[in-house]
Amino acid sequence: MAEKVRAALARAAASLSATSDTARLDAELLMAHALGVDRGVMLLGWQDMTAPGDFDALVARRGAHEPVAYIIGHRDFWTISLDVGPGVLIPRPDSETLIEAAVRHFGKAGPARILDLGTGSGALLLAALAEWPKATGLGVDRSPAAVHVALANAARLGLLGRAAIRQGDWGEGIGERFDLLLCNPPYIEGHADLPPDVARFEPASALFAGPDGLDDYRRLAPQIARLLAPGGLAAIEIGADQAMAVLALFADTGLAGTVARDLAGRDRAIIIAA
Repeated sequence: MAEKVRAALARAAASLSATSDTARLDAELLMAHALGVDRGVMLLGWQDMTAPGDFDALVARRGAHEPVAYIIGHRDFWTISLDVGPGVLIPRPDSETLIEAAVRHFGKAGPARILDLGTGSGALLLAALAEWPKATGLGVDRSPAAVHVALANAARLGLLGRAAIRQGDWGEGIGERFDLLLCNPPYIEGHADLPPDVARFEPASALFAGPDGLDDYRRLAPQIARLLAPGGLAAIEIGADQAMAVLALFADTGLAGTVARDLAGRDRAIIIAA
């Protein structure tokens, strides 16, 4: 007798509990992907249907620590959904702290020009452009794979007319000033012991920043002032224990910052107002 979706979900969640803290959610996302429907639709009306034959293969990949976002090919962020894949960092909800800080600063009027340094999948830039329909922006990343993914996301979201994406090295060669500067740089110490989901699958170049995790902040700090327009705002993500060190690096270049915390109450971003 064919297994129903409900039973397959329970079996998969039990199996994934050994490798995932979100086993049931993972199973549901994988099942919805296998069925080709939204998770909410699957939960409301599809649980008594026959489970698709390729579901177990997806569960096996998750059981081997492959991130769900890479398996299903997308990740929700702020109000948008982004295509993601190997070679590009998976957007985290914690990074929405940067957008929240910008919304508090600019309100509904929003910034006119936005710069996203280390754009990756385009998450921060495209979320900001979706938030403020009159804004335009530039996303920069050293990785050709990231540039390709960000461009594809901009096109799929209908934002390519307002978003330029290009390969580059932080703010080098950029002569323009921007109202909003967003940045989620690598900030993990080189010796850090990461979960296998991250260590085995996500790009090291988007994670590690030297022995103390501060190498990219040292490069960014001297660039921020010349990239910010008068009245502008920079929101730069940090690791939860890096606030004082990063604030000091910016202070050395004449910039005063404040700390924004994420929903869990952890230090998550340095906010600099021009």
